[in-house]
Amino acid sequence: MGGGSVKELKSMEELDNVRQSGAPVILHFWASWCEASKHMDQVFSQLSTDFPNAHFFRVEAEEQPEISEAYSVAAVPYFVFFKDGKSVDKLEGADPSSLANKVAKVAGSVNPGEPAAPASLGMAAGATVLEAVKELAQENGSSQLNNQVQPGLGDALKKRLQQLIDSHPVMLFMKGSPEEPKCGFSRQVVDILKDEKVTFGSFDILSDKEVREGLKKFSNWPTFPQLYCKGELLGGCDIAIAMHKSGELKDIFRDHGIETVDGSGKSGICGSTGLSTTVASRLESLINSTPVMLFMKGKPEEPKCGFSGKVVEILQQEKVDFGSFDILTDEEVRQSLKVYSNWSSYPQLYIKGELIGGSDIVLEMQKSGELKKVLAEKGVINQKETLEDRLKNLTKSSPVMLFMKGTPDAPRCGFSSKVVNALREEGVSFGSFDILSDEEVRQGLKVYSNWPTFPQLYSNGELIGGCDIVMELKNNGELKSTLSE
Repeated sequence: MGGGSVKELKSMEELDNVRQSGAPVILHFWASWCEASKHMDQVFSQLSTDFPNAHFFRVEAEEQPEISEAYSVAAVPYFVFFKDGKSVDKLEGADPSSLANKVAKVAGSVNPGEPAAPASLGMAAGATVLEAVKELAQENGSSQLNNQVQPGLGDALKKRLQQLIDSHPVMLFMKGSPEEPKCGFSRQVVDILKDEKVTFGSFDILSDKEVREGLKKFSNWPTFPQLYCKGELLGGCDIAIAMHKSGELKDIFRDHGIETVDGSGKSGICGSTGLSTTVASRLESLINSTPVMLFMKGKPEEPKCGFSGKVVEILQQEKVDFGSFDILTDEEVRQSLKVYSNWSSYPQLYIKGELIGGSDIVLEMQKSGELKKVLAEKGVINQKETLEDRLKNLTKSSPVMLFMKGTPDAPRCGFSSKVVNALREEGVSFGSFDILSDEEVRQGLKVYSNWPTFPQLYSNGELIGGCDIVMELKNNGELKSTLSE
């Protein structure tokens, strides 16, 4: 990556020094494996020559975790803008025109009489770059991250990563070793695991570039450390800290039968079930309260652990209606169901009163097609609505409904992000649907609405339009009235 007067940012100190000068500063967080980053970097370099009075820095998100964490970088490309020493704006995703406008806003035009430079961007950056980025932005915004698994991960590497992840029930991919961590975040997670008194395996990602780069794509998680339990990614340093503080980490380890080192790991089930008949009949009626019943941590819209979230996701992919029970709200059910079902962890999935199992089993069954078969045999999934019914119901599921890439709090493309901001600025409440999570809806809706791109905004089931139309309505002051008609 060359060009312009873009410098590599090597430390927080360096950033602080430049910021204190009060001059405009723009940071581009990028990753070597991300195509969108490379395209946006060309635009970024071009802008650095258009705005010589601002400082342009490139930050490799993985290599500089301290800086990435400080600005909550979760996906790349990602830009942060500073003016007068303060961070004043940010941009996620491959959106060249937004980048140009935001740079112009903080860096101002060079000569007061001239218009801001984005106009020159078209000529300067060259049509091909802009085309490439535009196409990229339209096709996948920053869902680039989602698509990373296909390119560049050979079967041999995938297999090797899977074996590493599965090599210990609790597995930590870190910088350095537990005795000698090479970064603060890795050290914190090691301390947490010692505190939880669990035995864990570790792998030093600095010792193996192939594993380091491969794992980011494989797990769709751009930074290290990464903590896994029984093959499921729990998350990085922040998540480990939060789960440790809330006691949830202890629960997860216990529920997955992870032994604690000092031998106080009690196993859950005594000889006879010893449940009173009232408790047993209460459990029985809960289990049978709906054909498909999930006992989980949290609620389907807000799972409180990754394993519960996984099963919810699988049931939604299979388009199954299911009932759920949050075992965190009822200690009696939580403890007695383990005994009743002779299954010591959560989530637990039941179909027509029979225990299917936990997240590992449900995932295996989904992969092999077994789950569909069981659901069909038990007569659970015959009432499948047609795609058109489903889309119609989705568009009407909220009076104002936005189909977007990502979620309102974490949009995965610049256009979706713009529409979310416009609706929020107008104080409009709206429902949303992440089209990246459902290929059927994503393709179906283009045909249903006869509108080829996303985001798409609906009011009372009627299509209003995409990003441009929403921005136009907003600028004319008509957005709110149009939506409340």
